Amino acid sequence: MELDDSGVNDLVALGLSRYEARVYLTLVRRESFTAAEAARAADVPRQRVYDVLDALVRRRLAIPRPGRVAAFSAVAPELALARLMTLQRESLERLNQASTVLAAALAPIWSAGQTHTDPLEYIEVLRDPKAIADRFASIQRQATHELLSFCKPPFVAPTANNEGIKAVRRLRRAGGTARALYTHDGLDDTDVLENVRRFGEAGEEARFTPVLPLKLIIADASQVLCDMPDPVAGTGATTALSIAHPALAACLRLAFETVWDQAETATSCSPPDAHRGQGT
Repeated sequence: MELDDSGVNDLVALGLSRYEARVYLTLVRRESFTAAEAARAADVPRQRVYDVLDALVRRRLAIPRPGRVAAFSAVAPELALARLMTLQRESLERLNQASTVLAAALAPIWSAGQTHTDPLEYIEVLRDPKAIADRFASIQRQATHELLSFCKPPFVAPTANNEGIKAVRRLRRAGGTARALYTHDGLDDTDVLENVRRFGEAGEEARFTPVLPLKLIIADASQVLCDMPDPVAGTGATTALSIAHPALAACLRLAFETVWDQAETATSCSPPDAHRGQGT
């Protein structure tokens, strides 16, 4: 007769292993079984049945019967199940006590962690050109009232930069401002002049100055993206810093305003030849 799987599963839920459950359900079927008989009837490996029977005896679910060949009998089911339930309640109580102690120990650590901030978490270092271009585009899209830029080559955004033009249009429709500073060398570059023209049509104001120290964008006086050219590696080795720090942004905004006040519009700049040799 095959063992009832539901009975095995129920005993497993009460804390027995599957082999223990199968052997106990076998033992209840008659007065006693030898180890070999129990293994065969319960379909448990012979080499495992002795350990299983010892475990049932320790749990007081089976009783050994001395004789020429040792045999084992099951404890009455109602008593066996009551003992299993008692063991489960005791285990649950231990778990409850452990969880209470653990919760009390972790609560202050968790609370302290909620107020802890990394002192430099507002700074992100970007080295991959695509990541820099993506962050530049993201800052343009997220600006709500002001975009200020130092623009100098090499440019990480595509020459057309249609996303940037859309951002400027959206910003201006919302009553915001967009201003960009370029170097005088840009007056000799048809791509730069075309870029200035297209952004100007979108609503960006542009001026030219002899020198800009680095590329920079300031959004809403709170977010900064600037390049940090490597003074050792030279041209082409650039690291960008994305910094969400209103105080720094306000300071850089003052620097932008100083350069802006001294810069010229494209129409008021001297002829390009007058700027040769001034550097970038």
